[in-house]
Amino acid sequence: MKHTQEKIKTLKIREKQEKSKLVNNQRKLETTSNNLQISKQQYSSMESRLKQMEADYNSSMSEFNKVDAQMKNRIRMVYKNQRTGMFELLLNAKDLNGLLDIIYFERIIIKNDYKRMMALKTKAAKIAKMKADIEAQRRYLAQTIEDINSQQRTIQRAIAQNQSMINRLKTDRAAYERSERELARQSASLQNMISKSYGHSTVKVSSSGFMKPIAGRITSPFGWRTHPIFKSRTFHSGVDIGGPNLGSIRASNAGRVIYSGWYGGYGKVVIIDHGSINGHPTTTLYAHMSTTKVNAGQSVSKGQVIGLEGTTGYSTGPHCHFEVRINGKPNNPLNYI
Repeated sequence: MKHTQEKIKTLKIREKQEKSKLVNNQRKLETTSNNLQISKQQYSSMESRLKQMEADYNSSMSEFNKVDAQMKNRIRMVYKNQRTGMFELLLNAKDLNGLLDIIYFERIIIKNDYKRMMALKTKAAKIAKMKADIEAQRRYLAQTIEDINSQQRTIQRAIAQNQSMINRLKTDRAAYERSERELARQSASLQNMISKSYGHSTVKVSSSGFMKPIAGRITSPFGWRTHPIFKSRTFHSGVDIGGPNLGSIRASNAGRVIYSGWYGGYGKVVIIDHGSINGHPTTTLYAHMSTTKVNAGQSVSKGQVIGLEGTTGYSTGPHCHFEVRINGKPNNPLNYI
């Protein structure tokens, strides 16, 4: 039962870790979602500015081309007048001063057209530079948005994996909790079975007392304990001894085998009746064996191999669950071995 409880505890720890990862990933997702929203707003603003810049650029270039055409036309007219229209200008002018005024103002107009055209050209160049900068920022934001979208997809996959793992751990934990409850019920039913079978052994028990059924350390003690998860009280009816896998399990004392075989969550079990000790019917139980080496009704001596250690029934690893029952009720084996 200890192994089952340890497994439940381990699953609970893993479940807690996965929940912590889930919360962290959800926070990451919230942060990336906020960053994505900000980047999209910036991208939209850049798009608007870029469209405005394109409109300003096109307007400036249109005006530039218009002024350029006007200036070129005036230059051609002046050149033409200088070649063929000087006599006509003289006739149209009231006097020499009038002629000079016409020539002066034509030059002024052409000069102003040129200045205006250069200003428009400079403006267009600045707009083109700003447009290029905004376009570069827009491309950067577009890449940023794609990166954030990729991060979101990665985090969403991680969240799905976290949730899947949590669900699986909950399912596994529930299964182990059911097995633990089943073991408790089977322990009670064992008491009834033993009470009907013990007391018939005529084998003389060893005066040196009971021995440890297998070499190894005690991995779970006898008695009541607090459930590691729900804090409910559960009773461990024996001790768990973590010996080597397939190690020999020996009769703790001489007696008669009253049960050998499968017993629910206990897996493969051997129960030995040791007769009356100090006026009390005494039995021992050895559970989770990989193989039993004795049969019901068979007499065994102290130290005789009765089976091999295993992990049958509700067990998460090789060990021997060992019980000492007095009048069919579990007692602390450490008081006897």
